[in-house]
Amino acid sequence: MLQMCSIAGMIDLKRDIRAFSDDFTAMQQVLRSRGPDQNGTYITDNAALLHNRLCVIDIDKGRQPMSALYGGQEYTIVYNGELYNTAEIQNQLKHSGFRFAGHSDTEVVLKSYIYWGEHCVEKLNGIFAFAIYEAGAKRLFLARDRMGVKPLFYTLQNGSLLFASELKGLLAHREVSARADRQALLEILLTGPGRTPGYGVFSGISELPPAYCGYFDKDGLRLHNYWRLHPHEHTDSPKQTIEHVRYLVTDSITRQLISDVPLGTFLSGGLDSGIISSIANRYMSERGEQLQTFSVSYKDNTKYFQASKFQPASDDDYIGKLRDYLGCKHHLITLDTDELVDALFAAVDARDLPGMADVDASLLLFCKAVKQHVDVALSGECADEIFGGYPWYRDPKIRETDGFPWAQSTAYRASFIKEEILDGTDPAAFIHDKYLHTVADTETLPDDNPTERRMRQMMRLNTDWFMQTLLDRKDRMSMYSALEVRVPFCDYRIAEYLYSVPWALKDYKHFEKGLLRQAMEGYLPAEILWRKKSPYPKTHNPAYLHAVQQRLQELLQNPDAPLLQIVKADRLRDLLHDDNAQPWYGQLMTTPQTIAYFLQINYWLEKYHVQLI
Repeated sequence: MLQMCSIAGMIDLKRDIRAFSDDFTAMQQVLRSRGPDQNGTYITDNAALLHNRLCVIDIDKGRQPMSALYGGQEYTIVYNGELYNTAEIQNQLKHSGFRFAGHSDTEVVLKSYIYWGEHCVEKLNGIFAFAIYEAGAKRLFLARDRMGVKPLFYTLQNGSLLFASELKGLLAHREVSARADRQALLEILLTGPGRTPGYGVFSGISELPPAYCGYFDKDGLRLHNYWRLHPHEHTDSPKQTIEHVRYLVTDSITRQLISDVPLGTFLSGGLDSGIISSIANRYMSERGEQLQTFSVSYKDNTKYFQASKFQPASDDDYIGKLRDYLGCKHHLITLDTDELVDALFAAVDARDLPGMADVDASLLLFCKAVKQHVDVALSGECADEIFGGYPWYRDPKIRETDGFPWAQSTAYRASFIKEEILDGTDPAAFIHDKYLHTVADTETLPDDNPTERRMRQMMRLNTDWFMQTLLDRKDRMSMYSALEVRVPFCDYRIAEYLYSVPWALKDYKHFEKGLLRQAMEGYLPAEILWRKKSPYPKTHNPAYLHAVQQRLQELLQNPDAPLLQIVKADRLRDLLHDDNAQPWYGQLMTTPQTIAYFLQINYWLEKYHVQLI
């Protein structure tokens, strides 16, 4: 049973927390969109565990919170995620004497913890965030998956620990306030929509980093990192490497096709979604089923599309060719400009922070439409970070530039920030210190040449930073409509293997993601398999730029707009007439998206009643 859900809770070993019952109801309610099918609570004097569930498999026997007695002790879990090696672990546990009431992965995770303790996370292949409370020991175990696909936020307040799948779950508790200090504002304005790993933006709130787990008990909170990317000498031949990549990719996708509810795939017309859709199509055809695929487009985009270095061709023709090749039941979802602008603010509601502007908003609307047909979808995120597909992996000038390759706009960003917010902070140093921390933490081999060393750094920068922004986006925008989206390329086994594959092999035939393309030969027509990378589609309709410009003009006429407390009004006016296509965050956020991002910041400050401290 796969659990796309929300979890939340509170542990306090000094107070009777049953007095917070109204808060627990509120926390559960604001997270309801993540799991509208079932809900449950476990509340004692010291612990509250809250759960909302989106049912996919083993609907009757997967209810949560789930408790088990072992050795006279009670263990209770709330779990959000998917375990892709459930059967293997369950068989191991059965051989060790455990019995199972159903086939849910929740029960497998719970009994894995009972048997292996905190080392259970090393056994799990999946995406997850979970909490297990031991009533006898009065301690809570928290864990998050290796790649950071499923979210988990926490805060320590008045001697207690509160946790939730999303920030809004914490903010619903009376002891947690939506406060932002100067550091948080600089994060929004200089780093956003990216976010420093583990940083929760709101004062006192943190995110459990990927691949971290730990305990909260009478001695406080203790966390540790249980997995990281380690390089190894790559001894496989090119042929063996290609074969192993093919195995890892097909195995990951196939494992993620299990569902008792309707399932489909996103189809962009590109390599990554094409591979997933092709494998899914073969799998479903063998079972006498027809795959449903989904694409997004924008009103009048064919009319206004302009080819660029980053997006040399429109996706439309390629989507049609893949649709015909697969013989799938295809759905094209076309978004209009007005709904795209309005959805900017629903996207903030979903993320609880300003995000990737219309890149977020379009995905939110797309997922809402997809949910009308299926409950589960597979998507192609993370292949670019792991296989080296982005332009900044391949352009030597960008690649060797010291700093985040997708965020070379610090001076431009800083020009908008009021001096009292900067308060002497050097924006370049603010960003560069974050960059240097990740680079210094990157493991390399002693005999790595400069290119190999840099490519390992690039992979860590991308998986720790850029990929996390996209995973945040995918989780929040999809779960806002209770659509479960799986990301097969984000399998830690693929990341582990590729981290040690030399760049010359990843750059097979000197083509972006050349190794992946060669490995998946036979699954796609050659014109798709070797098509130049094209990013997530965005609107090119000038009506969108005009619409966000009008919204910003209206905002500037209100001197009480909270955005104007932190951003210079004159620079915003300049932005209204700016012909400079300076990227704000990667190639997808230029002037229209930058305007939209400022609109999102203003909405966030207003909607969340953010107190500036």
